Amino acid sequence: FSQQQGIGNASVTHAVIVIFLEFFAWGLLTTPMLTVLHETFPQHTFLMNGLIQGVKGFLSFMSAPLIGALSDVWGRKSFLLVTVFFTCIPIPLMRISPWWYFAMISVSGVFSVTFSVIFAYVADITKEHERITAYGLVSATFAASLVTSPAIGAYLSANYGDNLVVLVATIIALVDICFILLAVPESLPEKMRPASWGAPISWEKADPFASLKKVGKDSTVLLICITVFLSYLPEAGQYSSFFLYLRQVIGFTSTTIAAFIAVVGILSIIAQTVFLSILMKTIGNKNTVLLGLGFQMLQLAWYGFGSEPWMMWAAGAVAAMSSITFPAVSALVSRSAEPDQQGVVQGMITGIRGLCNGLGPALYGFIFFLFNVELNEIDPVQNEKNTVMLDPTDERSIISGPPFLFGACAVLLAFLVALFIPEHNSLSVKTCNTRRHSNSITSTQSNTPLPGSDEDIEPLLQDSSV
Repeated sequence: FSQQQGIGNASVTHAVIVIFLEFFAWGLLTTPMLTVLHETFPQHTFLMNGLIQGVKGFLSFMSAPLIGALSDVWGRKSFLLVTVFFTCIPIPLMRISPWWYFAMISVSGVFSVTFSVIFAYVADITKEHERITAYGLVSATFAASLVTSPAIGAYLSANYGDNLVVLVATIIALVDICFILLAVPESLPEKMRPASWGAPISWEKADPFASLKKVGKDSTVLLICITVFLSYLPEAGQYSSFFLYLRQVIGFTSTTIAAFIAVVGILSIIAQTVFLSILMKTIGNKNTVLLGLGFQMLQLAWYGFGSEPWMMWAAGAVAAMSSITFPAVSALVSRSAEPDQQGVVQGMITGIRGLCNGLGPALYGFIFFLFNVELNEIDPVQNEKNTVMLDPTDERSIISGPPFLFGACAVLLAFLVALFIPEHNSLSVKTCNTRRHSNSITSTQSNTPLPGSDEDIEPLLQDSSV
């Protein structure tokens, strides 16, 4: 693809439209997906959901650096097309063949790294001082797409059936692909790309474990990475199974779930814009991280013990405040690291979170399975105290959501580790290769966010706004 193809010059607007359309299409499917998931796996629904999302997350973690490295060589537009196409391929299969649909969701994880390429695209066309704002705009657009689309999907599903929702989502995905093909210009300057497609790539950059290998080389980096791992593992699992849990165990209707997503999403956006900046100025960066972890611990414990719908709403409000954690961690890292090490250190955080994205959903599914939290019927009864379980005499009478309680314990450990992170420290990450330092901006744009970005890997499972 030449740089001239597309409408106008490459801009952040192009990136924002691509992200909005892709995740708006997936957001529409929130309600139909819960139905199809239970119909396809009536036994062990949570376990199978965890395994499907876990495989997808782990494949994304493995492939993100490689796709990023390839896009550094061959340009962003072609890989935007590939990632969006393969991420959206499962959508029409939902009504054609549910088994193929879930199989394709797992396998599509290899290409479900649109955010990695989008951040590289934005980095190509913005100056360094503009980049934080641009990344924030992309992340806010993603959040906005998920605030509106589940409610629209639930309305269409209730009034016209799931088939129409799947059709609308498929059309939006096709519009996105056509937009990339026809309207999105290439952002990587021609002079930075080789003349032929046979050009070599840096396999060091394509190694997903490369950033993880450097974790132990600085005590502060190690503390931050342990904090991220322990706090993000339960969050990744929570987002993979939470809506299913609300509908089948707590008794939320599709409309209520859509409203829940919208309210928590809006509160999260407010928390990440208004409250985050106020807290950073008043109590400092480290204390903001600790406060965010405290909120996360509280909401997970509330989800774990809560059995009434009002408890879920209250915990959702707390969850919105806990969304300040990762922007605060990104800021803490960017303030502490030297300018030429930003990419390397942010890459470690992204690598840890990518690993959690694979482990978290599988872990949650397994814990639900261990505690016999199963589903008996597709439409929960109106009485919320009927917990729709196979064995009402087991632990469920005390603990409504065992994995959430496990998550609260993990976040407590993260809180204790975070207490030891120094407030002001210059991180000196020794890299195996001096070339890595000089290339830290260009070589890691494709698979790591720069400071100020709190999203990178496939965000349907991990977005801190929803």
